[in-house]
Amino acid sequence: MAAIVRLSSVCRRGINRNLVRLTVFACAMQITQCANSLLILALTAGSASKAASLHWTAERVLSILLLAMAPVAYYNPGPVMDYSLAAALTLHGHWGIGQVLTDYVHGDTKIKIAKAGLFLLSTVTFSGLCYFNYNDVGICKAIAMLWSK
Repeated sequence: MAAIVRLSSVCRRGINRNLVRLTVFACAMQITQCANSLLILALTAGSASKAASLHWTAERVLSILLLAMAPVAYYNPGPVMDYSLAAALTLHGHWGIGQVLTDYVHGDTKIKIAKAGLFLLSTVTFSGLCYFNYNDVGICKAIAMLWSK
């Protein structure tokens, strides 16, 4: 089980703030590197069953990556984290809705329409999040503003 601890409560106990930030950042970077290598393996897999297995693994790695990105976003908000969250959340949603479509949409024409709609939705979502990051406060600060009131 994961726990999020306020940085001020940790630092009162004599732990250096920068040490905590660097540790969290290093863990997130390790998970990111693992996710990247799994995605590359999934894209270059030879057989269909191996590609499906690696895709399943990549979905799980992305979910864990999102869990690791939460404390990093809290401790180090900024443009890099905002755009990383935009990409990860969009990909996570795209894969999730894609699985729902695979399970519940039947018929060749309906599948093509549903997949086109999913790609359009994912594109609009990513574009909207990038627009919000560029022209407004960004995802991290927006969530912090929601929690502050």
